[in-house]
Amino acid sequence: MLTILGFAMIATFLVLIMMKKMSPIAALVLIPALFCVFVGKGAHLGDYVIDGVSSLAPTAAMLMFAIVYFGVMIDVGLFDPIVRAILRFCKADPMRIVVGTALLAAIVSLDGDGSTTFMITVSAMYPLYKRLKMSLVVMTGVAAMANGVMNTLPWGGPTARAATALKVDATDIFVPMIPALAVGLLAVVVLAYVLGLRERRRLGTLTLDEALAREPESETVLVGAGSGTASGAKPGAKSGGGAGSGTGEDADAGPATADGGSDDDFQGLDPNRATLRPKLYWFNALLTVALLTAMIMEWLPIPVLFLIGAALALTVNFPHIPDQKARIAAHADNVLNVSGMVFAAAVFTGVLTGTGMVDHMANWLVDTIPDGMGPHMGLVTGLLSLPLTYFMSNDGFYFGVLPVLAEAGQAHGVSTLEIARASIVGQPLHMSSPLVPAVYVLVGMAKVEFGDHTKFVVKWAVLTSLVILGAGILFGII
Repeated sequence: MLTILGFAMIATFLVLIMMKKMSPIAALVLIPALFCVFVGKGAHLGDYVIDGVSSLAPTAAMLMFAIVYFGVMIDVGLFDPIVRAILRFCKADPMRIVVGTALLAAIVSLDGDGSTTFMITVSAMYPLYKRLKMSLVVMTGVAAMANGVMNTLPWGGPTARAATALKVDATDIFVPMIPALAVGLLAVVVLAYVLGLRERRRLGTLTLDEALAREPESETVLVGAGSGTASGAKPGAKSGGGAGSGTGEDADAGPATADGGSDDDFQGLDPNRATLRPKLYWFNALLTVALLTAMIMEWLPIPVLFLIGAALALTVNFPHIPDQKARIAAHADNVLNVSGMVFAAAVFTGVLTGTGMVDHMANWLVDTIPDGMGPHMGLVTGLLSLPLTYFMSNDGFYFGVLPVLAEAGQAHGVSTLEIARASIVGQPLHMSSPLVPAVYVLVGMAKVEFGDHTKFVVKWAVLTSLVILGAGILFGII
């Protein structure tokens, strides 16, 4: 019964948000609360929620201060050179823009943190998508899949969890998987190319002059948003922000450069925004490198690192208290939306775990594996990693289900390392799971409905995961 109710709860949640009958926050809270009563454990709902909140509180704190930190770094211009280089490649071509989204997300994902990746990627690419009236779910979908492939890095989380759960070396899991993961990343780039061509056919390829002259559809967001109205902006121009609000954009931007390249206005960068700190560029760069190094080396817990980093960034770049308050206020919407979503997800995970639904669902799936599939447990594990890492947290899958799968594999002569490698192929789909806090950063900053993102990305993410699994089998890794 708990198995049926567990799947029913997840299905109800997904259907309601994809049909836009409920907001994700409301669905994450009310649906599990209702099913908790159905299970007959309504009296324990408070305990389940507190347990869920306690487990996700560090994540919420990390996201809160990470948004502030990277928001400030965007405001002061740290990422402007990277953005200019990517956007110079993109120009006004929808195909190049979508491919650029995949490449930027993959590069930034090297830090191992999904929230960071999505903040930088959306802040850089959002102005182009809005200006050219491109589909924003294409941006969120491509970014999520690229990050999902890169999330398999040893410091990204899943590989480390698999290594810990099965007591093997993370390097022995990851290094042999590099060819298959490279094929997966190539698949994301190819998919971005195809989706970009589809967008190009839908919109037509604009010249740079036409793109510059085109009015944004509704609102505009600049990298470094929240820094005040751009100089020369049209009176009454709307402002708002994926990376914070309060920045206008010059709708009457000047002509294109002679080489057809990269005017700052077209790139969505205001070169004259008041928050720029060019004299502190190298301080901010070194601070960010030090922060990411400390995170990778695990010198301190990630929430603590971002808390200290945000405090230093604000103090050095904006020594006056009113300016610090203005920066925090500029990014408050994102902080509130994301942290609120994380705590709402804590209700969902708390009930799913506390009632025992997740354990019953996992055991049922393992028990349904035919005996004849025993020698193929690598393939079975890879296939199961898709739904299980989507409907469960990584902790639940890697520490709860994976050891059972590995034990079943060993009984049929399948090595633990092979099972561990197969377990990470579902990460491109996992990164769009409603249980992943970072996805709410992505859809929140891109102003995309979570249901719309889900409907678009699931089929492509499943395809990407299957490509990785197929490559792993083809190369003899799995």
